[in-house]
Amino acid sequence: MTKRTKIVVTLGPASSSVEVIEEMVRTGADVCRINFSHGSYQDIIEQIKNIRAINKKLDTHTAILADLQGPKLRIGLVEDNGVELVEGKEITITTEECIGTAERIYITYPQFPRDVKVGENILIDDGKLLLTVISTNGKDEVRAVISHGGILSSKKGVNLPNTKISLPCLTEKDLKDLEFALSQDTDWIGLSFVRSAADIIELKHLIQTIDPSAKAKVVAKIEKPEAILEIDNIIKETDALMVARGDLGVEVPMQEVPVIQKMLVRKCLEQSKPVIIATQMMESMITNIAPTRAEVSDVANSVMDGADAVMLSAETSVGKHPAKVVEAMTKIIEHIEKESPIYNRDNAAPEVNLHNERFISDSICYTAAKMAQRTKAAAIITMTHSGYTAFKLASHRPKAHIYVFTDNLRILTTLNLVWGVKGFYYDKSISTDHTIADIKFILKKNGYIKLNDLIINIASVPLSEKGKSNMVKLSAVE
Repeated sequence: MTKRTKIVVTLGPASSSVEVIEEMVRTGADVCRINFSHGSYQDIIEQIKNIRAINKKLDTHTAILADLQGPKLRIGLVEDNGVELVEGKEITITTEECIGTAERIYITYPQFPRDVKVGENILIDDGKLLLTVISTNGKDEVRAVISHGGILSSKKGVNLPNTKISLPCLTEKDLKDLEFALSQDTDWIGLSFVRSAADIIELKHLIQTIDPSAKAKVVAKIEKPEAILEIDNIIKETDALMVARGDLGVEVPMQEVPVIQKMLVRKCLEQSKPVIIATQMMESMITNIAPTRAEVSDVANSVMDGADAVMLSAETSVGKHPAKVVEAMTKIIEHIEKESPIYNRDNAAPEVNLHNERFISDSICYTAAKMAQRTKAAAIITMTHSGYTAFKLASHRPKAHIYVFTDNLRILTTLNLVWGVKGFYYDKSISTDHTIADIKFILKKNGYIKLNDLIINIASVPLSEKGKSNMVKLSAVE
């Protein structure tokens, strides 16, 4: 059985070698995430080389997601890499670099004293420490009271759930990293701390400016309350979404995260945009050989919600057994997909609108999904050049397998993030009838379809024009 929900693995010290990446791909990894918060360009070049070598060896299309760090706020270095912040005591937070003490710490955010207001909360180390602002000089210092103390170590992340941050969406480091990621032909670019649709528009403009031929698509990471308020516009502009539950769970009340997750998945499905659920999915497997029951339920619920992909972070980047985690996740996904009523979403038919250039191809995808449901077809097979048909078809969540044939090598890896899609490279240009017969032969020979299976073909006629899908055909495998 082939799973439909994709797995994103984060590469790191535990999983950069060609052997470990190959093991993860064999056990179910579909996308490799490269986290630009860590690792040198030399390390990253090595990782990318390994992924591509494995794709060649195994005839797979593992995608590469370059995840930009974004304006991550951090505390600087502190004495002995650990000072105790005592509840009830006051502390100064400065924008002038210094070694932190229990009385004074440095923050890597120059506009902090201007942006923050009295009464606002400062959360440090994923919310383990809580400070409340009591005064700011608007220039370089903020005074705060320690509302919940503990040990503060160097370079911990800072969240400001009540503050409107004036930092640009992309830092100097991000711009360098973006240029590098594009030079390496990565498939997806992850944008951290998205606040509005304008952030996505700016990134897409930058991608085109840096490299007009770049095909990289954008993943908007949702981890700020402002993004939730702007979500419809963000989904409209982005190519995919990531529910980054780590920072999100600190920035909004934690009990709201599951509801937000379900809402984001639903909205993405309606707009045919892939959605990734991330953070702490199998956290205990960083050290253990089996997940907790709660983690199993979390992955299962994400699959039942309709996510395109589930993501592993520290579990594969620094964990003890990266491939075992992927294997465990694959088992959960396959079981849920066998048992769960996740298929055949009741999407509304596309509105009749001849001014919408996608109306015909949207109608073809809708009809193919409905026809597959009614006839219990084994597969929907589509030819595509841009990948649009594959995104659209997948959002209907057909029970029939989705097989995508394209002469555009670049989109084969891009599509590896999309639910249920299996891609094949095909560059023959013959008549529609011949092509359909040839593709049917390839799938049958490789065991994807069998004698007497009903299959549905989607194509653009005439094929040579590589236009939008305008034909659907139902036939039996002979």
